[in-house]
Amino acid sequence: MTVWHTTRYQIDLSSPKIMAIVNVTPDSFSDGGLLGPASALAACEKLIRDGADILDIGGESSRPGAPSVTVEDEWARISEVLASAITLGVPVSVDTCKTEIMRRALDLGVDIINDIRALEAPGAAALMADHGSCGVCLMHMKGDPKDMQLAPTYPDVVREVQGYLRHRLSVMSGLGVDLSRLVLDPGIGFGKSPEHNMQLLARQSELLELGQPLLIGWSRKSTLGHITGRAIDGRLVASVAAALAGITHGARIVRVHDVAETADAMKVWAAAGLIN
Repeated sequence: MTVWHTTRYQIDLSSPKIMAIVNVTPDSFSDGGLLGPASALAACEKLIRDGADILDIGGESSRPGAPSVTVEDEWARISEVLASAITLGVPVSVDTCKTEIMRRALDLGVDIINDIRALEAPGAAALMADHGSCGVCLMHMKGDPKDMQLAPTYPDVVREVQGYLRHRLSVMSGLGVDLSRLVLDPGIGFGKSPEHNMQLLARQSELLELGQPLLIGWSRKSTLGHITGRAIDGRLVASVAAALAGITHGARIVRVHDVAETADAMKVWAAAGLIN
C-alpha cells in the first residue's frame, strides 16, 4: 500500500512522511505546556513551516505513570485546536483512546485517529467502520501507561507485537474497514524495555510482513537516553538517528517532536539514495 486513505487526504507513502507531535497537555513526558488554543495553533503553524506532513494532536499524556483524564477535560484541551488545525492544509490526526473523543473529532472533520490501544475501547472499532473514510493508526501497548514499564517481559517481543497487530487488523477487516485506511505502530516504549525496543528496530522487516505501512515513534524516548546517557532535552541527535534508522528499515511515517531537524536529515538521506 503506497497511499494512506484518510478523511480528506490521500497520503502518498511512496516517500516517508513526518507526523508532528502536538501535545496539548500539562504533563507530557517531553513537551507538555501547550495549554491554550492560541499557543497550540502557533505551534502547529510552525511545525508545518518546518516540514510536517501530518499534525498529531493529543490532550492526554501517555507517558509512563501518567494518570487518565476525563472525556470532558481531554476535549476541552483539544477541541478548539482541532477546529483550527483542520484549516491549515495538512492532514490532522487526533491522538486518543477514548471512543467519545474519536466521535467528536470525526464530527469536526479530522482525518486520522491515532490510538495507542488499537481501538480496543468499547465501540471504537465499530465507530471506525461506521465512519467509512478516516485513517487509523493501530498501536501495540502491553499494559497501561500507569504500569507498562514495570518489568515488561516477552518470549519474543517481535512475534508478540506482530501477532497482536495481525489480530487487530483481522478485527478491523471483519468489520468491513478497508485496509487502505490502516497503518501500524509497534509502540516503541509502550510496555517494552530498551532491549525490546532495539529488537523491534533490528527486526522491523518482520512487521512489514503484515502488509501495512509502519508508523514509528522514537522521538526523545527513554531508550535513547539509556543508549546515550542523555536527558530528554539532549536527545535530539539520537531521535533523528532513530527516525532515519526506522525509515531505512521500511517505516513510512515517523512521529517526531523535532520536525525541522528530522526533515533536513531525511533530505540528506534521500539525496544519498538511502530512502525514497
